[in-house]
Amino acid sequence: MTLIGISQRSLPPNEFGERRYALDVRWFPLLHACGLTPVPLPNDPRLALHTARAAGLRGLLLTGGDDLAEYGGPTPERDRTEQALLAWAVDRDLPVLGVCRGTQIILRSYGAELVPVDGHVATRHAIRTEGGAIRTVNSYHRMAALAAPPPLLATATCDGTVEAVRHRHARVEGIMWHPEREAEPDPLDLRTLRRVLGGERT
Repeated sequence: MTLIGISQRSLPPNEFGERRYALDVRWFPLLHACGLTPVPLPNDPRLALHTARAAGLRGLLLTGGDDLAEYGGPTPERDRTEQALLAWAVDRDLPVLGVCRGTQIILRSYGAELVPVDGHVATRHAIRTEGGAIRTVNSYHRMAALAAPPPLLATATCDGTVEAVRHRHARVEGIMWHPEREAEPDPLDLRTLRRVLGGERT
């Protein structure tokens, strides 16, 4: 099993003032099916990087949930952590996969602007992939990029918005849909997770 870091949401304080990090529980069986073992990372750049180094991580998954802070999201510390982890992974030639918000972190890190989009929240729509194929994916994002600036390349689009990207040189890719939210795992998503993050079949 390949050990990868996985980013998390920061939840607001509960009635006792306790703050928690959170992951969709569906990530764990999905990643296990791809031969990947996730190590949840805290939303603190220093601690997250320490954990990544100490654990000997071999890849990074930037998950979805919430907008980026500059677009009204509630957790700027998560943005800073994911940006630091992305830079760390690229510097060490480790693979990175962004999912929805994680893809937005990748896009913003390389200078893309995000804009509000209609009809992309809690729906399904068709995307056109790099090779011209059409597939239907879920969609839960309020913001999107209209272009992928170099060194990124748009590898899937929908109605003029970027739905997937890859870095031209680094081992970095992003998708705007959520593989973990499918009732049954899509074989194409399983293949992407294994290919990008280096997992093995279980």
